Amino acid sequence: MNDRLKSSRAGWLPKWLAPRGLSRPSIGIVTDSASCLPPQFRDRAGFAEVNIPIIVDNHVQGEDTSALMMGLAMGKSVKTSRPAPGEFARVYQQLFAEGCEQVISIHMSGALSGTVEAARLAAAQFSNKVTVLDSHTVALPLGFTVADVLDARDAGAPQAMLEQIVRMATANSVYFAVPSLEQLRRGGRISALSSVLGGLLNVKPILTIDQGAITALEKPRSFARAQARLVSLALRDARTVQGPVRLGVMHFGALELASEIARELTPFSNQPVVIESLPAVLAAHTGMGVLAVAVAPLDPQPEQGSF
Repeated sequence: MNDRLKSSRAGWLPKWLAPRGLSRPSIGIVTDSASCLPPQFRDRAGFAEVNIPIIVDNHVQGEDTSALMMGLAMGKSVKTSRPAPGEFARVYQQLFAEGCEQVISIHMSGALSGTVEAARLAAAQFSNKVTVLDSHTVALPLGFTVADVLDARDAGAPQAMLEQIVRMATANSVYFAVPSLEQLRRGGRISALSSVLGGLLNVKPILTIDQGAITALEKPRSFARAQARLVSLALRDARTVQGPVRLGVMHFGALELASEIARELTPFSNQPVVIESLPAVLAAHTGMGVLAVAVAPLDPQPEQGSF
């Protein structure tokens, strides 16, 4: 068995941080629905998630994945829209009413969405009590980071340490295999030329996030090859992580294939491999059948002198 599997999630925080039990948090944490945050973190006190709405055939559907699946299957227009600044303001005000003294708002890459800008517009209403951070990533790499921030906050970490954990999110990697580039083209995430070439050559591209933006990494000729390549890329990145590592798999309408990938990755992860359905805001751009893998350190330790 891999020696790294002997380590555990518990106790990764610095020893100078003492768990504070069930005390009310003084720092509220906010993220958006592109985070793919594992469900067990969603009920934390002092936490809120703002939905990024999807629009199917000019009708706002919120996070309704059933409506999204139907819209994609029927070839309807599917788009997304950033949340209104007023929605962020409402959430911030709610956290302050619950007793939070500060709020950290952590969001998907600003190169992919105007969500972080909407959060900043709302934050301006609260003097210096709301700090808005661009994670420069998306999906599980963002979700893992938000989970780390919640764990650290609940253990009594200072705000500067929490912000440093967010800045470390760029060390997390993610790779997407998409059966078709059409939805990405429609959403303006790639050029029309790339979409046409992809269809003509019958490639099933592997995409990644580089400096916050979507980048084409490789162009396998079949989806089976793309799936195999996702596994090899995840294992390659896992081997470069200093210390324990966690792996995750995402999909939209492809649970069986995602489970196959998770089984292959399980021996190399220090905790159970997370399997998550892509949130509607991301699936609206990747389309049905997308598969993705994420790799992140299990114990992202900021240097104490950096905060």
